[in-house]
Parts: sequence; C-alpha cells; structure tokens
Amino acid sequence: MAEPLVVLYEDPHCLAVVKPAGVLTQGTADGEATLETAVRRHLCPDRPESVYLGTVHRLDRPVSGVVLWAKTPKAARRLAGQFARREARKEYWAIVEHDPATLPVEGLWEDGLLDAGPEGVARVVDPEVPGARRAITRFRGGTPRRLPPESAWLQLRPETGRTHQLRAQAAFRGMPIVGDSAYGAARPFSPGIALHARSLEVRHPVSRRLLTWTAPLPPSWAARGFLIEPEPPGPP
Repeated sequence: MAEPLVVLYEDPHCLAVVKPAGVLTQGTADGEATLETAVRRHLCPDRPESVYLGTVHRLDRPVSGVVLWAKTPKAARRLAGQFARREARKEYWAIVEHDPATLPVEGLWEDGLLDAGPEGVARVVDPEVPGARRAITRFRGGTPRRLPPESAWLQLRPETGRTHQLRAQAAFRGMPIVGDSAYGAARPFSPGIALHARSLEVRHPVSRRLLTWTAPLPPSWAARGFLIEPEPPGPP
C-alpha cells in the first residue's frame, strides 16, 4: 500500500483505520500490498505475520473509508456479532450520476440481491426470487457546496451488508456511482469510485462504550470538484 496508514483509533482490543480507494482490504495470491499488510506492519514491524488480526467487515477495493479490525479473538467474535445482528451503524457518502433537481429527498431501498457471478456484478431482483438476499438501505440527498453538472450527493445508511449492495442498488435506480463502470457509470474516477465509508459506530467489544469514527474524504474528491461542505444533515 503506497499511502501511509491512517489510524483513527487503537487500543489493546481493536483498531480503526482509513482504507484508501483502490486497495484491497485483505490477502491476495499475487502478493499485492493490501490494507491488511499495512495494518500488520503497523502492529509488529519486525514480524507482521505473527500478529493476530481479526476481520469483522470489509470494503470493496474501489471504496475508501473506515475499516475496523479486531486485535484479539474475543474482540473479533463480539465485533463480528454486532455486524451480523445489524447493530453496527454505517454511513457512506456517494456521488452519483443523476440530475440533482430530480433526486428524491430521502427514502428506503429494499431489494433482493443476487451475489456477483463470474462477471463480478451483483444483480438487483425481486426479494422473492430464489437465491436472492434482502438488501436494505436508507438514503438521503444533500446539497453540497459544489458538484460537477449532472452529479448528486447521497448519504447512504445500509442496514444489511451484502456484497456490492450500495453500488448495485444505486445503479438499479438509474444513479450509478461516479467511476463505477461495472455498474454502468459513464464518468471516470480514479483511484476507485466516488463511494466513501464516511463513519462507523459500534460498541467497544469489552467496555461496551459506544465508539464512532469518521474518515476524512480522500483528496481526489475535492480535486474533481466534489465539495461537500457544509456538512450534510444528520441521521434520518
């Protein structure tokens, strides 16, 4: 991973960091540097392979934002349980290809989602289709200070954690995320796509204290004219 690791929080039980866009969250067969590699080196520069590191959630390669790791097996079980029970609160910011004048103010996306096949693209279907898994996302549109023409900002709060959930649901509604050519976006964006895991809220695996982390937007957003100030509205 070329960029320095950005640590948002660390204690003996867990570690929250910022994943850059275009970087795999963890392991690959060809030896490519991943976020996991950088985290292991942060924890133990001399013997990174000896570190226990529990995966409790992931972000797609093109997505940036908050990623949480567990540093003990007990923390991994407890944190993963929060994600499985939908207790972890996740918020994403997205820039989509859409006329902002016709963007719905807020609402709920509730679909069936078929897992990505050999082509690597998930498909939105009726929830009753065999094999479909329910995908639920709350959304709200905002009014950023500045965006390129025919671009709109969305605050997305997924209640389920399906693979490619936000990317597939947005594209299905005619608003693909900028740069996401796999889901029909026409405009380029690099690195990654204009989808950012802005914040994550969980209970500490030992103290049960409520923890919230916020990841700053990548510089690439402002470089492409995506200025999201003032801050968008709070939770729906």
